[in-house]
Amino acid sequence: MASEVEEQIPVHEEFFLCGGVETKIIKCGPWTNLFEKQGVSKPEQLIFIIPGNPGYSPFYVPFAKALYTLMKSRFPVWIISHAGFSVKPKDKKVLTAPQEESNAQKIEDVYGLNGQIEHKIAFLRAHVPKDVKLILIGHSVGTYMTLHVMKRAPELPVVHAFLLFPTIERISESPNGKFATPFLCQFRYLLYATSYLLFKPCPEVIKSFIIQKLAGQMNFKLELPLTDILQPFCLANAAYLGSQEMVQIVKRDDDIIKEFLPKLKFYYGKVDGWCPVKYYEDMKKDFPEGNIYLCEKGIPHAFVLDFSQEMATIVAEWINNRPPRK
Repeated sequence: MASEVEEQIPVHEEFFLCGGVETKIIKCGPWTNLFEKQGVSKPEQLIFIIPGNPGYSPFYVPFAKALYTLMKSRFPVWIISHAGFSVKPKDKKVLTAPQEESNAQKIEDVYGLNGQIEHKIAFLRAHVPKDVKLILIGHSVGTYMTLHVMKRAPELPVVHAFLLFPTIERISESPNGKFATPFLCQFRYLLYATSYLLFKPCPEVIKSFIIQKLAGQMNFKLELPLTDILQPFCLANAAYLGSQEMVQIVKRDDDIIKEFLPKLKFYYGKVDGWCPVKYYEDMKKDFPEGNIYLCEKGIPHAFVLDFSQEMATIVAEWINNRPPRK
């Protein structure tokens, strides 16, 4: 029954110019422009998802739809793609932002870690009215971006921030980081060349076939096209962002956490190669009054592949101010 309800949820895929870059936004719910009256009452809150890396936004659609359903369709759920992680199809138009001046200025090094943070701020300033409360959901490196969005843009009406499997410190020291750091920092250009040679001449129909096969093997239902994942341009930007994560996300920014602690909830994985349990234990010790949880459900870091419903249930309970089920 739940799956039938989710099938009926309106999902819009739109492209806007943000920080000088064409940016994909996926919107769940009937609201596409929060500045206009659209025949439906204006929502009080917007749930805004900042993905991980390489968290292509279509991966998050099942999670967004499940969350939208659990919130009784009261609030829109939007997913932003990272800058340079999507290529606009030829049949799509680049739409005009409601507050265009916020997006007119190009962002320096927009594909890098700092630029990606500024990219999210630019979008929120251009698309979210000040009277609409913001609930931010960051996943993986999206949690780092979420914290810095709150710090750099204090005027944004953020009421809650949910940080899922947070990679906010010592990424290169984590089990996965020890492997990824030399690969991304030393062999990144080899990845660029390989992806260009393999996928640049590859027809879109072949890319779609490959992705469908891979998704089938993972039992992941594709609700929107995901050919971006095989675009050399997008792969290069994902690798570039990853290389900066390994180098720049080292020391946990306790000042930001202290400043916004009442609005924050952290959710760590019990077995997570990117943020080990030691990081959770350190957080609990340093912020005993914080809302910091350790997963007891076996949900993996890449929850969007198979645990969207479970994760959405936990987040919905947080939004409704109920104690989460571990």
